Amino acid sequence: MGSYRLCLCYTRKFKVKEAEPPEDVRQAFKKYADGGATMSAEQFRRFLVESQGEAVASVADAQRVVDQVIHKRHHIAKFSRHALTLDDFHHFLFSADLNPPIGSEVHQDMTAPLSHYFIYTGHNSYLTGNQLSSDCSDVPIIKALQRGVRVVELDIWPNSAKDDVHVLHGRTLTTPVELIKCLKSIRENAFATSPYPVIITLEDHLTPDLQSKVAQMITQTFGEMLYYPEAELKELLSPEDLKHRIIISTKPPKEYLEAKGTKESSHSEKKDAEDDIWGNDPLDVSLARQDNKTEGETNEHSHEDEESDDCETESCQPGGPTYKRLIAIHAGKPKGGLKEALKVEADKVRRLSLSEQALEKAAESHSTDVVRFTQKNILRVYPKGTRFNSSNYKPLVGWMHGAQMVAFNMQGYGRFLWLMHGMFRANGGCGYVKKPDFLMSLGPKNEVFDPKAKLDVKKTLTVTVYMGDGWHLDFKQTHFDLYSPPDFYTRVGIAGVPADTVMKKTKKIEDDWTPVWNQEFSFPLTVPELALLRIEVHEYDMSEKDDFAGQTCLPVSELKSGIRAIPLYDRKGEKLSSARLLMRFDFD
Repeated sequence: MGSYRLCLCYTRKFKVKEAEPPEDVRQAFKKYADGGATMSAEQFRRFLVESQGEAVASVADAQRVVDQVIHKRHHIAKFSRHALTLDDFHHFLFSADLNPPIGSEVHQDMTAPLSHYFIYTGHNSYLTGNQLSSDCSDVPIIKALQRGVRVVELDIWPNSAKDDVHVLHGRTLTTPVELIKCLKSIRENAFATSPYPVIITLEDHLTPDLQSKVAQMITQTFGEMLYYPEAELKELLSPEDLKHRIIISTKPPKEYLEAKGTKESSHSEKKDAEDDIWGNDPLDVSLARQDNKTEGETNEHSHEDEESDDCETESCQPGGPTYKRLIAIHAGKPKGGLKEALKVEADKVRRLSLSEQALEKAAESHSTDVVRFTQKNILRVYPKGTRFNSSNYKPLVGWMHGAQMVAFNMQGYGRFLWLMHGMFRANGGCGYVKKPDFLMSLGPKNEVFDPKAKLDVKKTLTVTVYMGDGWHLDFKQTHFDLYSPPDFYTRVGIAGVPADTVMKKTKKIEDDWTPVWNQEFSFPLTVPELALLRIEVHEYDMSEKDDFAGQTCLPVSELKSGIRAIPLYDRKGEKLSSARLLMRFDFD
């Protein structure tokens, strides 16, 4: 009996049925083909315009897509027909290349000051792995730039002979990389995927003579690409103005004279709940009050921005006008508490850095001051010091308060990083996403957006999860289960402001490589502009942890309505070759 059952299992294992069109696809074909067996280019154009909300200019444009589908499906150069069958129509809808969920073009206004944008920002961009003992290299910098990251952070230190400059995570076991190597790699890869400016944030631990050496390295490496103003900026330029330019942001040398060098006492920080490589579900973006003992912070005066760490008196003398003049965006904060740090000055702009806990504390006590500050100035948020494994944190807290640079460990991975990838799929993946108008506008009484205010539902997103396909091409037959096809289910939900954040899931479909769910979910949204649609596919396992089968995250503001093919990504954010979902998006 045992061998008979085993035989049965093996016959089931390799069975992969053809993906059949869902009923909604059949009905759409029937409607726009006027009940016929094929859909002409004109009928197809009507479907794209009326059902999918596409701006298709002409029948000729529609015909080109029709011919592309027929050629791709049937591999013929000369077409005996120029119309779509039901299977051709379904193939088009289920093609992530031909029918993607969001656009691939830059479409937002790029002429506003930099402070009007969320900017794709890396933290300790040179680290290959954990924060304590991994190698420093230019390779993660190159990878980040090629993904569209626009802000690269370099910690610069004297080498052991004090005659050259290394990039490393100070006072750790990380092995250094030469600064010049990092600068050259930035020059060669800065605009590989986006023409918009790359900002290099420097955490500077150098002597004045080495600062002068760095100035020389930067000017010689970047030449005309380098942007630096004649005088300190009163207003930031726009991404459009700064196309193909490199910008330096750090503290001017004189600022270091006043730096206290207060370090976060990492041993007293609470161990993070997301030590698991996946990270916790990022559902709770509520701004919980910090324990007073956390970080040893007992009042807002103890917050120092990251660049102020570790500055000894002898190495903090002014480094001469050359180095200072290269700094386009000045970092640092005024003396005094958080209220003073968030003060908006009429005749200057600056960058302020806050740790993730400092931001949460500021959000509790000064939330509207943070929003007002970010309307003109740059706020950078960075991970707390105990994230030794290069994990990340809740990006929505920063975005809700207008923080432009929510700095992430790009070499890590987990659910929070998936949200970051999702946010910056917006606006053609160019690394700059225009902040919603409500974060930049003033009310009749000069008031700004209050992230704590209870808001009415503005829009409802309805998501239909039809089916999935492609796993049998991306994974071995025995990857999910040794003896039977997988039991897939999909989790779908929203990451956004606390009122909008939720996660739901479909039923599981047993023993099927091409699962059909046909389930609908509604998501009322109070702030759709900041909402991200989270999608994960898992394979149910009765005895162990469910297997991961793909994920994606999409900005709700960019979603195209209608039936769409959703490509899936692995844990690291790399696109899977074939695995995808067929879904429908409707807005009310």
